[in-house]
Amino acid sequence: MKVLLSAINAKYIHTSLAIRCLKAYSEKEFDIELAEYTIKDPPMNIVSDIFQRKPDVIGFSCYIWNIEETIKVIDIVKKIMPEVKIILGGPEVSYDTQYWMERLANVDFIVMGEGEETFHHLLQELSSTRKFHFVYGVAYRKGDEIILNPPRPKAILNELPSPHRFPEDIPHLGKRVVYFETSRGCPFSCQFCLSSIEVGVRYFDIERTKSDLLYLIDQGAKLIKFVDRTFNIKRDYALEMFQFLIENHGGCVFQFEITADIMRPEVLDYLAKNAPPGIFRFEIGVQSTNDPTNELVKRRQNFTKLSRTVTMIKESGKIDQHLDLIAGLPLEDYDTFRKTFNDVFALGPEELQLGFLKMLRGTGLRHDAAKYNYTYMDHAPYEILGSDVLPFSDIVRLKRLEDVLEKYWNAHRMDHTLNYLMKHEFPSPFDFFQAFGDYWESQGWQKIGHQLEDLFMRLTAFLEHRQTPRMDIVMGLMKFDYFLGHKYKPRKIWWDFSLDKSDWSAHMKRIVEMPSAVSEEFAKLGLTERELHKHAMIEMMPFDLNDAIQGGSGLTGDANRQTMLIVLYQQDDSGRPHYYTMPV
Repeated sequence: MKVLLSAINAKYIHTSLAIRCLKAYSEKEFDIELAEYTIKDPPMNIVSDIFQRKPDVIGFSCYIWNIEETIKVIDIVKKIMPEVKIILGGPEVSYDTQYWMERLANVDFIVMGEGEETFHHLLQELSSTRKFHFVYGVAYRKGDEIILNPPRPKAILNELPSPHRFPEDIPHLGKRVVYFETSRGCPFSCQFCLSSIEVGVRYFDIERTKSDLLYLIDQGAKLIKFVDRTFNIKRDYALEMFQFLIENHGGCVFQFEITADIMRPEVLDYLAKNAPPGIFRFEIGVQSTNDPTNELVKRRQNFTKLSRTVTMIKESGKIDQHLDLIAGLPLEDYDTFRKTFNDVFALGPEELQLGFLKMLRGTGLRHDAAKYNYTYMDHAPYEILGSDVLPFSDIVRLKRLEDVLEKYWNAHRMDHTLNYLMKHEFPSPFDFFQAFGDYWESQGWQKIGHQLEDLFMRLTAFLEHRQTPRMDIVMGLMKFDYFLGHKYKPRKIWWDFSLDKSDWSAHMKRIVEMPSAVSEEFAKLGLTERELHKHAMIEMMPFDLNDAIQGGSGLTGDANRQTMLIVLYQQDDSGRPHYYTMPV
């Protein structure tokens, strides 16, 4: 009996931890092969590949991002391979299982909840007596009847084999994200989250965890993403793991979901002193700063302590932070969400992700949807369409804000420009992104693609449309950001160059003849005029650039103050340009 375990991932770089856990548990007894695809792969291409593998049993790992694509594949597979047994598992089908069995006539079995032992037992019955009523945690068909067996007790995690030791994975470790779990379960009860359903937290043996991590690092893994719902719930455990990874990182990057308001100061101090820059990334779910909302969804959160943690991490300069918000939670209308957004943006996260509430199957909020007059999509991802306090018209506006937030802030294409605008030209960050998002859609830009230069020109068009004052400063900062966004000297610019050839040459000669007038650091480079022509960009700024970069208005006491900006490329192995300023 040949078994194929398949997952349709959101992106090629992603990998499925679930199917690897199942294979590790059952491979000694069964012939198991893994097959991963992406949601962008045409269903016919996926089916063709599956057909070539000639499986007797196919197991699909199901989540909100892949369930509808998986169904398309299943329906075609059953037409060409009707004898194949189809098994589904994963969080998307572990709840409302009766619904899925009724909707999907081509599915033979559904594994509910934790899968290793249930899937293995099911394979044993498929290959022998076929007494499926003995398989706890499985749903199956008996004629026209759908049977949902009782749930299976939770697995003893230390009895589960490692899913990280497959030789066929080694060539791909450096090119894909490795998902890793050190625990299962969550201590919190947030009513919008599936993790609230499982009570308690169980841990894998820490020495086994360290051994697996060393193996992955030694085999070339570059990014390991921990899927633990709250990595730092146990202070001593988190501290020991952070210390281990700092001592053994080997250039690998590690991403964690942490709960910021319970992060202990001694852990933060340790990270600030010892973590090498760039090897840790923290994902922090803030979701809302509206206290009535958090109380209603049973989300205990101390925003003061959370802010302290985020600020300490940011000031250390060691760890990138990704903060999450959810629009559409109960009692969170457009105005309170504006406050939530500004509260969190003020913390200065490297990335701020704006998500929209999804009514996940099995969650308390989906069960209570009628209380808040929620309407939402019938099929995954079950995103809300409106509530008693957030109509669809407001959701549409927030979608526009989300679009430009992703393109401009989270992509870090023009941080200095945006910081200046949000501080000096708009009432708040929310108001900037909302106004820009509204203008973006009014121009129809959401329907067309864009190059890097287009993003600068579209922001310019928006700012000129609203008659933004001091566009000379804004344009100067945009030029500065454009220069810093290139690894090599840019071949083209999107504005009319301010210097003619004679001025350019005169400045070049002056810089070469008087390099210390730029800075002592610049003078030590000993650059020739030829090297400057090859690797430098020069632009004149009609304001105090350093003052604007540091958060000032760029307007100093000297009305004629100008700054010469010198940007050098390919000066070291970092791949980053270096800039120097010189008052004129």
